[in-house]
Amino acid sequence: MATQHPLSMGWFIPTIGDTSAFSDPEKAIPQSLAHFERVALAAENAGFDYVLVPVSPFCWDAWITASFIAARTTKLKALLAIKPGFIHPVAQAKMVASFDQMSGGRIYVNLIAGLSEKDAYAEGQVMSKEGRYEQLEEEVVLLKRLWTEEKVEHEGKYYQVHGPTIIPKCVQQPHPPFFLGGGSEQAAEISAKHSAIHLFWGDYPERIGEQIKELRARAAKYGRADELRFAMRLQIICRETEDEAWAFADQLIAGADEGWKDQVKTMMAESVASQRQKELSKTVGRKLTPHLWTGITEVRAGAGVAVVGNPKQVAAQLQEFIDVGCSGFCLSGYPHHEEAERFGRLVMPLLQNRA
Repeated sequence: MATQHPLSMGWFIPTIGDTSAFSDPEKAIPQSLAHFERVALAAENAGFDYVLVPVSPFCWDAWITASFIAARTTKLKALLAIKPGFIHPVAQAKMVASFDQMSGGRIYVNLIAGLSEKDAYAEGQVMSKEGRYEQLEEEVVLLKRLWTEEKVEHEGKYYQVHGPTIIPKCVQQPHPPFFLGGGSEQAAEISAKHSAIHLFWGDYPERIGEQIKELRARAAKYGRADELRFAMRLQIICRETEDEAWAFADQLIAGADEGWKDQVKTMMAESVASQRQKELSKTVGRKLTPHLWTGITEVRAGAGVAVVGNPKQVAAQLQEFIDVGCSGFCLSGYPHHEEAERFGRLVMPLLQNRA
């Protein structure tokens, strides 16, 4: 039987901007440090363990944003991305270790390689997605050595190092944990070897359960069957009553610009996880279950499946993912400071009681 883990709860910092209605510019909350801090404090007060600080061409820089957020919170950890080829592993190792030291151990590392080919090319990554994953794995292996060994010698396909000094050392031992979210074969293999948590995007709970079994079997090949944990990346729309929740869900996407919706369909087209979200968006009535809704996938690229309902219904839907093997959630909801507060007040106690 798999080891049981306490629930790990993450929220989201909307560095791309925030809203309560995608069709109404008057409802938009622009990007600003003041809003990011407001969301972070709401998440910390709600009992979330960490915040995902996203990376995309439209987001503010994640590392700078997270540094400011860490200085304005006391317990909240930051989940920060490493993208292959952007920062040399020696510099990256120092950045992560320095953040870990100065925040008192409040950093997680998010492994990202499967950006859209268009965005990757625009940012100077001329390799295929397969090549980016290959480079990412070399970086991960090298980072682990740089954090745990002295005078590291490495001659690889992408990097060479010859005894660099990494100061300071990490607070978290042996190093901050890796997260990875992706649906490709390469993503699964890297998670099996290196991840602490594999993040799934929204899907049918039974399908997630099957994927967990497959990933555990992969991890077992490396002696990590009990080390690898699983979490769901989901949207949340919770209100005191179910009718209120569905009314907000409708308001959120109603009247969204058709040109924008067409553009969303083409974003991250090469990502296996994104392809699955697009497939799910075609579900009749936008519902995978009575409380799993695909509507946000029409107006937002990436993880758009939402849990919609009153507090008991939201907690029960999340419990279905716990029952198939998940031990955590990375959540978001619109607007993010209000949804974090509401989730902490109405749903978090129910989940803690269930756990």
